[in-house]
Amino acid sequence: MMVLTIYMLSAFLLLVAAFVVFRIFVRGDYRRKGRLTLFSALLEWVIFSLWGTFTWLDLPPDWPPSYVCPVLKTIGWILVVVGAVGLFSTIATFGFRRAHGLDVNVLKQSGLYRLTRNPQILVCSLVVIGYAMLWPSWHTLGWVVLFAVIAHMMVLTEEEHLRTVYGEEYVRYCERVPRYLGFRGKSKKDAA
Repeated sequence: MMVLTIYMLSAFLLLVAAFVVFRIFVRGDYRRKGRLTLFSALLEWVIFSLWGTFTWLDLPPDWPPSYVCPVLKTIGWILVVVGAVGLFSTIATFGFRRAHGLDVNVLKQSGLYRLTRNPQILVCSLVVIGYAMLWPSWHTLGWVVLFAVIAHMMVLTEEEHLRTVYGEEYVRYCERVPRYLGFRGKSKKDAA
């Protein structure tokens, strides 16, 4: 019971820290400077690094588990490899500085950005889901949910900034292209 309490408290604290980083520091940089400062970019990195190590908080005694069926392991590894390759290729084609909010000149709408406004989040999700399939447990499921919530906070903050920078062009882009995949996130214009 104590382990579960520590796990839940740690998850809550990580979500609070992510909220502070994305909705206060990063959002503030975007509003004041029109871009991320190195400090906020490092804070983003810290949040995702803490999230990445979160599964180590409550590893089961038989880690890595031997009970995972070979089919699940194979699918898991395929997702991890495809996701990792996709992540590096999206960052490479988008540019490291732009991928981290440090340089925004032109609204990227080609390549994978024609299918989703957040291809990096989607391919990173493949890695996360693949990892969860390789080491299935309740704490890994919590790790997946934490990723989804933290990444969504980051996306909302970035969308707010992109709407300010690109205005009507970004609103039209949001109308054509889904936030993630298969469904379109509403822009402020849609919400009104």
